Amino acid sequence: MANEMEWKATSAADRRPVVLVTNDDGIDAPGLRFLVAQLVGARYTVLVSAPDKDYSAVSHGITWRHALRAKRVEIEGATAFAISGTPADCASLGVSGELFDGLIPDLVISGINVGHNSGYHIVYSGTVAGAREAFFNGVPSLAISYNWVGSKSTVDDLKLAAEACMPLINAVVYEVKNKSFPEGCFFNVDVPTDVSHFKGFKITKQGKFLMRVGWEQTTVDMPTLESYQTANISTVNTGSSEDSGSVAENQLLFKRVPARVKNEEVEEEETDHRALMDGYITVTPIGGLSCNVEYLPELKTWLEHRLASSL
Repeated sequence: MANEMEWKATSAADRRPVVLVTNDDGIDAPGLRFLVAQLVGARYTVLVSAPDKDYSAVSHGITWRHALRAKRVEIEGATAFAISGTPADCASLGVSGELFDGLIPDLVISGINVGHNSGYHIVYSGTVAGAREAFFNGVPSLAISYNWVGSKSTVDDLKLAAEACMPLINAVVYEVKNKSFPEGCFFNVDVPTDVSHFKGFKITKQGKFLMRVGWEQTTVDMPTLESYQTANISTVNTGSSEDSGSVAENQLLFKRVPARVKNEEVEEEETDHRALMDGYITVTPIGGLSCNVEYLPELKTWLEHRLASSL
C-alpha cells in the first residue's frame, strides 16, 4: 500500500503540465497556432478549446439560450476542438472536465491576439475574457496580445511573440506547480510591435488608454479593421456577396473610424500601454475586472528573480 501511494505521488509530480489554449480570433488564427506549436515543443500537454470563427471584441459575452457545438480539429501535438461559442464559453467548457474526458488544465492561455489589449481595452476584449473566465473558475490564466500595426506587422511577428513569451509561460507554470501563483489575479500580457527587439518583461498597472473612435455613414457592409486576415494571409475572408452589397433603401449603415483627439492625456508611469509603447512585454495582474494593484510590488520582485537568467 505504501509503495502504491508513493508511486501515485511520484506520478502526479512528474506528469507533464496541462495547458489549455483559447482565443477570440478563432481556432484557425496564426497567433493561436504559433502558441500551440511552442507549447507542444516545450513538452506540455496541450488542449485547445477555441471559437470556430472570429469573436473579436465580444467582451465577456456567453451563450445561454442554446447548446454549443464542439467539432474535433486536427492540430499537431494537441487535442483540439472548435466551439460554436464565445471565448468565455470556450474557456468555461475547456476547464469543466466535460470536453476533455475529465482532464482539467493547470493553466489557461488566451491568445495570441492580433491587437494589444492594454488600458480600458480589456473591457472589450474577448481574449482577456477567455483568461478571466478561467480565473473565475479557479484556474490560473494568462491573456496574451500582440500590438499589431498594419504598416509594420507580419504574421511572422506572431510567431516571434509566441517565442518571446515562453520564458514567462514557463515561469508561471513553475509557480502553478509549486502552488505559489497568486490566487487573486490573472495576467494580461501585451507584446510590443517590434517584438524582435523587445526590452524585457515589465510588471505594470492597468492604465486608462482607449483608442477613440467616431462614426461615419457608409454604403458597403465590409470589414473595416486591418488584421492578419486582410494583411498577410493568402486565404482572405472577404464576406459574401450579400454582405458586400449596397444597403437597402430602408436601412442606414455606419462604420467605426478613428477619432481625432485633442490634447490627449500623458499616461502615468508604470502603466501597461506606456510600457508597451516603450518596447516592453507588459505583465498586468488583473483581478476580475481591473488591475489588482496589491500584487504589483511582489510580482516585480518575482519577475526580476525568475526571468533574469532568460533575457
